[in-house]
Order: sequence, then structure tokens, then C-alpha cells
Amino acid sequence: MSAFRVDYGARAAYAGDVGADFTLIDDGTEHRVDAEIRGERVLLSADAVRNALGWDLKPQGLCRGDVCVPVRDASLKRGAGIDLAILAEHLDRPLALELPIAAYVGASASTRGDQLASLEAPDFTLPDLDGKPHSLSDYRGRKVLLVAYASW
Repeated sequence: MSAFRVDYGARAAYAGDVGADFTLIDDGTEHRVDAEIRGERVLLSADAVRNALGWDLKPQGLCRGDVCVPVRDASLKRGAGIDLAILAEHLDRPLALELPIAAYVGASASTRGDQLASLEAPDFTLPDLDGKPHSLSDYRGRKVLLVAYASW
């Protein structure tokens, strides 16, 4: 079972809207796609899924390159659209929705597990108090203490 954290916010006000300015975030990259909002569902065209996420819906299932995930659930395809929540579930990826404007597709549990098992933190760059940027990768192989603070 995949982990979903879905915010359906103001869904009733957006039933049936087609948004030309829907943002889909995958792997840290923003993609602007056309989406149809139907109640709690976001429907994307096959082209939008291919261009934003890299997956094609074929007779053998959802395919990305040589890898195919079998799809036995007919509810993935709704009319001319692909249901984003069911797509994320089939790919074992968490989904966060902020209707009617955006969706974030997270990494799968196996990908997150592989990252944790490697014991290597993802790289990031932040400025110090003097404005000089520091990247975590600059300190690979050395012990680093990170202190994070938020006022809220």
C-alpha cells in the first residue's frame, strides 16, 4: 500500500475545470501541464504524463524505457485522461495535491529506502552568514553537523 497525503482543499469549487496552468512537480522539476479537475481527481492527457513523468500507457502497462509496470485497474484511464492519483498508486509514489493549482509526485518507497541505505545525504547548497555558498558535497568524507532552526 502506498502512502498518500492528499490535500483536497477547495475541491468542490473546481469540479470540471480544465486548468491550462496546472503545475506537476516530479523529482524536483516543475512541469506546466493541462489538467482536468473532477472533484477530487486530477486527469492528465497521455502526452502530459509522457512529457512530465516519462511514462507511457501501453497495452502491457505503464512503461518507461524498457521497464513496464502491469496495470490491471481499468480506473487508471478515465475518458481521455489518466487519473494522477491512481497512476501514483501504481508506481508506488506518494502524491500531494493542492487543487486546483499543483501536484507533487514523490519518490517511491524503494527509491527512498535505497537512499537511506546508502547513508549519503542528498546534496544541497546554502549560504553562510556572510553570503558565501556551501554545498554538502564539498564536505563528503568528513563529519558534518547541520543545525536547522525555524521560528514557527
